[in-house]
Amino acid sequence: MSGELVSLVTVGLLLLLIATGIPLAFATGTTAVILSAWLFGPQSLYLLPSRIFTLMNNYALISVPLFVLMGCILEGAGVVERLFHALHVWSGRLRGGLAVGTLVASTILAAMVGVIGAEIVVLGLVCLPAMLKRQYDQRLAVGVICAGGSLGTLLPPSIVLIVYGLVAQVSIGDLFLAAVLPGLLLVGIYLVYVLVLCYRNPALGPLAPEAELAMSMGEKLLLGRALILPLGLIATVLGSLYLGIATPTETAAVGVLGAMLIALVHGRLSWTMVYKSVQTTGSTVAMLTWIFFGASALVAVYTLAGGTTFLQGAISGLPIPPLATVGLMMLILIVLGCFIDWIGIVLLTMPIFVPVIRELGFDPIWFGILFTMNMQVSYLTPPFGAAAFYLKAVAPPEIELSEKFRAVIPFIGLQLIGLALVLLFPQIALWLPSLLK
Repeated sequence: MSGELVSLVTVGLLLLLIATGIPLAFATGTTAVILSAWLFGPQSLYLLPSRIFTLMNNYALISVPLFVLMGCILEGAGVVERLFHALHVWSGRLRGGLAVGTLVASTILAAMVGVIGAEIVVLGLVCLPAMLKRQYDQRLAVGVICAGGSLGTLLPPSIVLIVYGLVAQVSIGDLFLAAVLPGLLLVGIYLVYVLVLCYRNPALGPLAPEAELAMSMGEKLLLGRALILPLGLIATVLGSLYLGIATPTETAAVGVLGAMLIALVHGRLSWTMVYKSVQTTGSTVAMLTWIFFGASALVAVYTLAGGTTFLQGAISGLPIPPLATVGLMMLILIVLGCFIDWIGIVLLTMPIFVPVIRELGFDPIWFGILFTMNMQVSYLTPPFGAAAFYLKAVAPPEIELSEKFRAVIPFIGLQLIGLALVLLFPQIALWLPSLLK
């Protein structure tokens, strides 16, 4: 069977199963079983579990549950409340100071946690009521939380980067380094947007109350103690990785220990909290693992049938400049991100896209950052933007889901600006890894 027909049958069958409401993990797995039995006969089904065993023998995968556990422990340690209180007092003299404090807090949280759902829920519980109480514009408050909470997709230790590194066979440490400047660039774009918006229309982000503005410098510096432990954890986790002291898996284990120490210092460490963190980690990783299984099996069958070779040849043979080919890939990923979870996208598309990127002479590290920034956009884009649904669980009921999607539209535009800058100027991503090498 031709690669074109295999591709059409695969996509059609997968979309049909997803449309029936079957979870992505089982839709991809079922598609793999049907295609394998149809194309190669029932005797070929033994290939599927062998492919899964090969995947699960990858040692670096252990870092995924460890980083998730670290994030869950930090969520229960009360870090965000202390961070936000200090930051919003320091930024109180700025128009939109609470929104600025929320973005800075979400940046620090993203560099510690990397679990987007947990970040948005915590920010929604702590920061959203504070902004609404100060009469902040509702759309601005919601947009800042959704955009800030999704920073964990890009900033290390990002689980998206880990999975991309495993699929693309590139250094996870180099990916973490490459993500730093694009992540800070995106935060800077958010901050400039919020400040310009609030200074043009002061009603959108009022100043802090007079009692907070009147605090002495000594009192403000005492509040800064809330930053010591989080920044120390970030420096320990990422420093040990960047300096070559530890592997990503060992770094994740250090992060879990550091998170438990922070919880102990804050008086939040208990058997109940640890049990809930382990339980949440188990359910999250179980979902990811099943998607790993299904997508890995489907890619194996599709590749064996010649579909991957066909698509790689079709994409690399397009009569357009190489950079336009990358732009087309980004467009495809944006569309897929509106309907499919990032884990399914990386496992289904990267085995096709990454070889083409290498053939075109581009750096797969740079492309990994573009992909991760693209997946950050997917957390905001309707109709299945996960950030809005995470926030819906903790936001006041009067803020409807449609209002949340309207609130994130400007931030989707800002994310696309950041994506375009890294696409046109690859050194934004590649400068730091090349410098440290």
